Amino acid sequence: MPRSREARLGTDRRRTEQRNPASENLDRLSSGAIVRLMSREDRKVARAVARELPAIARAVDAIVRALAKGGRLFYVGAGSSGRMGVLDAAEIAPTYGTSPQLVQALIAGGRRAVTSAVEGAEDAVRNGERDLRARKLTAKDVVVGIAASGTTPYVLGALRYARRRGAAAVIAVTSNRRMPVTRLADVVIAPEVGPEVVTGSTRLKAGTSQKMVLNMLSTAAMVRLGHVYQNLMIDAVLTNKKLERRALRMLAEASGRSLSQGRRALRLSGHDIRVALVMLKRGVAAGEARGLLRRADGNLRRALGESAHG
Repeated sequence: MPRSREARLGTDRRRTEQRNPASENLDRLSSGAIVRLMSREDRKVARAVARELPAIARAVDAIVRALAKGGRLFYVGAGSSGRMGVLDAAEIAPTYGTSPQLVQALIAGGRRAVTSAVEGAEDAVRNGERDLRARKLTAKDVVVGIAASGTTPYVLGALRYARRRGAAAVIAVTSNRRMPVTRLADVVIAPEVGPEVVTGSTRLKAGTSQKMVLNMLSTAAMVRLGHVYQNLMIDAVLTNKKLERRALRMLAEASGRSLSQGRRALRLSGHDIRVALVMLKRGVAAGEARGLLRRADGNLRRALGESAHG
């Protein structure tokens, strides 16, 4: 009996490594046809992520519990997946005024791998453990392993070490369910986006789904931890003129005061948006505003005398 095509070529259980029938003649298409095809495929990403919302919410709750108790959040990945973690982690401190140590990213091959391919970096299981050990992982911390394939040795090594250390939570973000990475996780987030337009190029749909998931994890966690007032970045670090103008608009919108009043409060507060808003809404001086925040344990809603719930 002749062997099947699959038997002859071998099979790969990872859907991200399979060929996409819709793009088999990709190299014969016009530019317009290529981008239309990619757009059709990209529409599948949001639906795949939406199916994972319950798992994403559970992961957010685990992250919030850990960070509230003094833990840290670590993203671990290789290649495109690792770069997604680096990108998300880099944005947290300036956006939410947190310590750069609170959310950290580890990428196989280190800093050089952010912009260049580092040969063999992701294939060493022990390197994932080594890099987490160097950050002095504790039982208070959360580790998020990002691996589109679900089989990346670097990520598997890191997650195994996290489990041995009794990490507060181990979370897997992957595009291939029932792969080794999922067996090591307390929470599995697996948007199954299907085969890529360019076979195996997981920077495409898989990468887009990872970006969406990480956005949700970090943003929802920071909101739950009180770094957002209404939908405003109340703890943003004002490092340039654009951000200062944004802060003035935020203060005016949230307080109902004028831009000039906001500018004065921001100056008197030492450019602390949180303190400036308490000054404006409670009609108090900077020192009293800081006292109100201190007595409210930093809870802005409570310092303003507002309910935390709508």
